[in-house]
Amino acid sequence: MAPAALLEREATVNRPTVIARTAPSDAQLARFAVTALIEEAQLTPKPALVDRRGSGAHRDLDLATMLRSAHALELTFASLARAAHRHSEPSALLRAELAQIGRAGELDMLRATGGSNAHRGAIWIVGLLVAGASMTGDTRRPNASHVCTLAAQIACFPDRFAAPADSHGERARRRYQVGGARREAQNGFPHVIDIGLPALLAARANGVDESAARIDALLSIMVSLDDTCLLHRAGLPGLHAAQHGARRVLQAGGSSTPDGYAALVSLEHALLSLNASPGGAADLLAATLFLDMLAHYNASGSPASWNI
Repeated sequence: MAPAALLEREATVNRPTVIARTAPSDAQLARFAVTALIEEAQLTPKPALVDRRGSGAHRDLDLATMLRSAHALELTFASLARAAHRHSEPSALLRAELAQIGRAGELDMLRATGGSNAHRGAIWIVGLLVAGASMTGDTRRPNASHVCTLAAQIACFPDRFAAPADSHGERARRRYQVGGARREAQNGFPHVIDIGLPALLAARANGVDESAARIDALLSIMVSLDDTCLLHRAGLPGLHAAQHGARRVLQAGGSSTPDGYAALVSLEHALLSLNASPGGAADLLAATLFLDMLAHYNASGSPASWNI
C-alpha cells in the first residue's frame, strides 16, 4: 500500500476508530505532545536509548529524568499552541514568539532534569507540530500533511532574536554538512510523514504488536536520517553503524521476528561500543506518535489507548 494511502487509513489494530467532531484544544495538543514524549521514552527495547531497561548510551539521563522533563514541558507546549492559534498564517512574528516560548521551555526542562538535555530537540520538532496543529482550525480534525506543511512554513522564517547556536547538534551539523533538525523541519518533516508514520501503519496492518510496530518505525527513521546526535557522539562510524544496523533489522523481518530481534540486539551492542545514541531519530519517533494521536483522538479530549 502506498504511503499516502496508509496515512489516510482509519482502520487500525487494537484501537477503535473514533471520528472527532472538533479539533483538539490547545491544552489537548499539549497533553498529546507530552504523552508522545512519555511513550517514546518508555518504549522498550530501543537501541542505545533510554528506556525501561536503563540509560542506554546516556550517562546523564534515565527514564525518571526523561519523564520529569516531559511533564515539565506541558505548559510550554500549551503556550506554543496558544501563540499559534492567534495567527491566521505562518509569519516571522509567529516564529519569533514560538522561539521565545521554546527557549523558556528549555530552561524548564533543564530545571526538571538537573541540567541534562532530555528534550531540546523535541521542543523544536514536536513544538512546531503542536503549533501547526493549532493553526489548522477549530472545527476539523488536523490532517498530518497539513500540520507538517504549516510547521515547515513557520520553521522557514529566521529566528531574528536567537543567539548564535553552539549546541552539540549544531556543531555536528556544521562539521558534517548535514541538515539536522532545522532542515528536517523546513523540509516538512519527511522522516515523519514519509517514513515514520507509513512504517508504523504498515506494521500495524501486518499484525505486528504495537511496541514492535513503534520500534520498527524508529528503525525506519534511523535508516536514512543524518542523526546529529549520533554524529556528535561517534562521528560517521556511529552514524553508519546505526543506519546499517537498523536496515539489517528491517531486512530480517523487523523487531518482532526472531532474526530481526537478534539483529536489534547486535545493533544495540554496536552502538553502545561506540557510545552512540540515535537521539534525533527518537525525537522524530515522538513526532510520529504525536501525529498518530492527532489522527485518533476523540471529542472528549482523550486519544484511544493502544494495547502496549
